[in-house]
Amino acid sequence: MAENKTQPTDADVSAYLAAVTPDKRREDGIALDAIFRDVTGEQPVMWGPSIVGYGRYHYRSPVNPRNHGEWPATGFSPRKTQLSLYGLKDLPEGAQLLPQLGRFTEGAGCVYVRRLEHIDEDVLRRLIAIAAARPDDPMPGN
Repeated sequence: MAENKTQPTDADVSAYLAAVTPDKRREDGIALDAIFRDVTGEQPVMWGPSIVGYGRYHYRSPVNPRNHGEWPATGFSPRKTQLSLYGLKDLPEGAQLLPQLGRFTEGAGCVYVRRLEHIDEDVLRRLIAIAAARPDDPMPGN
C-alpha cells in the first residue's frame, strides 16, 4: 500500500492561518477555525502544508480496498481563490443537507466556497457535526 502523501504535521495552525493571503481569505480561515473548534471540540492539526484538520478517521477506498489510511474527519483549507471544506458531503446525511448550505461548488472530495457570508453558518455547523462523528470506513466484506 502506498502511504498517503498528506500526513499530519506539527506545524502551528495559528501561524499558518495568520500568514494566509489575501486578507479576506485569512479572515474567513480564522473564522472557520473558531467554528470547527466549537463544533468538533477538537484542536486543529495541520495535514500537509495547507489543510487544517479536526479529528481523524481511517478511510478505505471503495475502488481499491488495499488503499487505506488516516485522514481528517473534517477540515478546511483557505486557498487563494476559495475555501476548500473537507468531509461535508462524504456521508449520506451530509450529502442530503448540503443543498441548503448556500452558494458553493463541489469537487471530488470537497466543497468550495468563495466567501463565508455566501453560506448559512447553521447549516455549516450541522454539516461539520455530521462529518466529525464519522466512523472509520468498514473493512471489505463488512
